[in-house]
Amino acid sequence: MTKAAPPHVAYVMKRYPRLSETFILNEIAIMESLGIRLMLFSLLQPEPPPHHPMVKDIRAPLHHVPPRIRTKITALVGAHGACLARTPLRYLHALLRAAGASFQSRRPLGVWKQFVRAGFVADHCRRADVTLIHAHFANAPAAVASFASIMSGIPFSFTAHAKDLYLTPPPVISRRVCEAAFVATCTGYNVAHLKGITPPGAHGKLHLVYHGIDLARFTPRDRIRARPDGAPLILSVGRLVPKKGFGDLIAACDLLQKSGIRFRCVIVGEGPLRPALEADVARRGLADLITLKGAMTHADLLDFYQEADVFALAPCIVADGDRDGIPNVIVEAMASGVPVVSTAVSGIPELVLDNVTGLLAPSESPRNLAEALRRLLGDPQIGVRLAYNARRRLEKDFSARETTKALRDLMLNGGGNGPAPDLLQSVLPGQHAGSLPEPAK
Repeated sequence: MTKAAPPHVAYVMKRYPRLSETFILNEIAIMESLGIRLMLFSLLQPEPPPHHPMVKDIRAPLHHVPPRIRTKITALVGAHGACLARTPLRYLHALLRAAGASFQSRRPLGVWKQFVRAGFVADHCRRADVTLIHAHFANAPAAVASFASIMSGIPFSFTAHAKDLYLTPPPVISRRVCEAAFVATCTGYNVAHLKGITPPGAHGKLHLVYHGIDLARFTPRDRIRARPDGAPLILSVGRLVPKKGFGDLIAACDLLQKSGIRFRCVIVGEGPLRPALEADVARRGLADLITLKGAMTHADLLDFYQEADVFALAPCIVADGDRDGIPNVIVEAMASGVPVVSTAVSGIPELVLDNVTGLLAPSESPRNLAEALRRLLGDPQIGVRLAYNARRRLEKDFSARETTKALRDLMLNGGGNGPAPDLLQSVLPGQHAGSLPEPAK
């Protein structure tokens, strides 16, 4: 009896590889270790180095439209011609769908851009006998996957994250959910949002799959240790964009300094707000206390977690609705044994249970954020308890291998007959500090 070939899944991403999206890279690596054959598509040109060291270990071929105009046109015309010749009715269906979507869209050129990219993806997938097209992010990648699915007859699915979900018009998201084989998303908060904008008949397609991490790569260590300069380190990591709340963190640090609390703060990351944040630090006279270090490779960041006494991130919901899900850097800090202070936004309270696995402050409240930081800096034993509980929480529901297995199983059975088990049962309000064992004395 001939053994069935392993599934062949195409991953469609906006840009790959990307330094800020280690969760996707981890997922790809584990998928390969689980025996899933992969083909990778980057809608934009790959990000220039530095790349995470793990990138070189990925076996899956990477495809993207050639950057040079002549070769790009040749590749795209050839791909669309092949799709039209192979299945003309499917291609006409996709063309009519794009025309209708562009008529209704505020950005019609964007619709046609995704349609053009979809022909490139569909042609490669058909020639490689791909069995599922899976997009990471509900916006452009999911649009491309949907059009490619229509052209090729290959089912598609997608993972919804944060900005992609909340900045895409709800009717568009609803249509994509209804068309997809299944939809995964990384927080229960997102699941509730999706249920609110999709018809009840599509709710069985919605699945909670947390972003897991490889816990073996993170070694917790005792956080109570002497500092030669007596100034504990507050670490924060993220893109320098409004939803990360770095302005609130700087304001909280200003309050700490004025109250006589000793500390140093390092912000790792790059982004458009860097000049404004540096100016804010200078205006407040905090240049000796707060350092903006720019981008950092993941390998270097792992070492940096070991130096931190507290990890702080203050996400907020900005005016256009953009927000975080559960920032992966919070998960990594917890895995490293660093006590976490964050804000009660989006899915963060699913992981950061106030006074259990971390401390929470209201968003856009530097005073409350400063008070939470003051508690941890003033009583390191609180941090030991929170860090211990946080690591236990990760071991239960955030192991990358287990979360990737859950996604793999959805890919194998097309989403199954209903949503994945409700992982939120262990993180709903009402848990208390005593619900997890205390660290050994």
